Amino acid sequence: MRYPSALVRLIRELGKLPGVGPKSAQRLAFHLFDTPPESARELAEAILEARANLRLCKTCGNVTDREICAVCDDPGREHNRICVVGEPGDLLAIERSGEYHGVYHVLHGNLSPMNGIGPDQLRLPGLLERVGAGGIAEVILATSTTVEGEATAMYVARSLQASGVQVTRIAYGLPAGGELEYADDITLGRAIANRRAV
Repeated sequence: MRYPSALVRLIRELGKLPGVGPKSAQRLAFHLFDTPPESARELAEAILEARANLRLCKTCGNVTDREICAVCDDPGREHNRICVVGEPGDLLAIERSGEYHGVYHVLHGNLSPMNGIGPDQLRLPGLLERVGAGGIAEVILATSTTVEGEATAMYVARSLQASGVQVTRIAYGLPAGGELEYADDITLGRAIANRRAV
C-alpha cells in the first residue's frame, strides 16, 4: 500500500529523531493524524518556539533561554566544582538526584572516531578556559560508561593534568534496589572495585 506523500514525509522526519525507529515513527505519525488539529498545531508551535528561543549557555553549554543558564547564574551553587557531562539530558539526570550542588560543563557529545567525532567537535576549550582561569577545586567526570564515554573521560582527564586541579570520576555500581544475580559482570566488578567504607 502506498501512503500519501504528506504522511510519508511525516514518518521520514519523525524517524530522524534519536531513538525513533521506522515503526515508532509510523505510530507517531498516525497518532498525530488522529489528534485534534489544535493539538498538532500546539506541538508544531512548541517546536518552533524552542528552536527560536533556546540557546546554549555561554559558560557551560547547557540549554537555556538566557545568555547564562540558571545553574551558572545561581550564587548558591559551588562554583569551584565543575561536573563534566556529555549531553544536557545528563545534567538534568544529575540535578534530579539532588546530591550535586556545583556547576556543570556540557561537552555535547563523546569522542567517537567511528562517527567522525574528535576532540574538536566537543566543547572542551571552554572547560579548559574555565579551569585555567583559576578557582576550580575539582572537576568531576560524569560522562557515560560506554566505550565512547570512557574514552572521553580519559581524554578530558589528560587534558586537565597540567592544570593541577583535582579530577575525579563518578562511581559505578549497582542501581538502588538492584539484585546482584541480575547485574552484568562489568557493573558488578565496578561495584566491588569502587566500594567504600561503611
